[in-house]
Amino acid sequence: MQDTLSKIVAHKRTEIAAAKARTPLAELRARLADAPPVRDFVAGLKTKNSVALIAEVKKASPSAGLIRADFDPVAIARTYEQGGANCLSVLTDEHFFQGHLDFLVAIRREVGIPVLRKDFILDAYQVLEARASGADAVLLIAECLPGQELADLHAAILDHGMTPLVELYDAENLDRVLALNPKLVGVNNRDLRTFVTDIAHAVRLHERVPSTIPFVAESGIRTAADVARLRAAGIDAMLVGESLMRQPDLAKAVGDLLSQ
Repeated sequence: MQDTLSKIVAHKRTEIAAAKARTPLAELRARLADAPPVRDFVAGLKTKNSVALIAEVKKASPSAGLIRADFDPVAIARTYEQGGANCLSVLTDEHFFQGHLDFLVAIRREVGIPVLRKDFILDAYQVLEARASGADAVLLIAECLPGQELADLHAAILDHGMTPLVELYDAENLDRVLALNPKLVGVNNRDLRTFVTDIAHAVRLHERVPSTIPFVAESGIRTAADVARLRAAGIDAMLVGESLMRQPDLAKAVGDLLSQ
């Protein structure tokens, strides 16, 4: 049986082909001139808070289904910023997460903090899309990018002045991620093949990442106790989506996490 990540990647390739047919590469490149200047995503994570927050704008997921029915991406982003989030993550995958690149465009126009495009990036075309849409950073998932593909896309993101957030789940991918000399490493506590989540996963792998590389723990972070655990482990930042998106008072939810 095909795992969830494989299904997403297969579908994403069809989306990329359709996007290239709809907007030729030359046209997309021409849009870069109108993109807003890049904001420094890593600098945005430097904070007086012990664990910086990347707050995620996320409507749905394959594992959870619809997460927030009253979904206004710009209003959510503004609330996150007002609540004290350091940076934002915007889901742009349409088919599985009900996201859209237009959400990123609108959010980046209305907030003052850096914004990450979170998607399944498989092609340099998507990197151009991200920059043309105003992204300051782009997520790369090591499990989706075998061989030289990871390094090539990492370089493409840097070439456009953005920050690559290089994410892994499998410990065996850590050496190839660190070989990139990355600006930012993330460890997903959720196995994207099964969607099983274990917050201890990032804590364990953090011990193998040099302290000079900012480290982001992703997924499964829900409570003040979870944040305290990350802080005790010396983790620099956390990416939190679903647990915030389910709260009726987003500003309070952000404040509660950042008070730890």
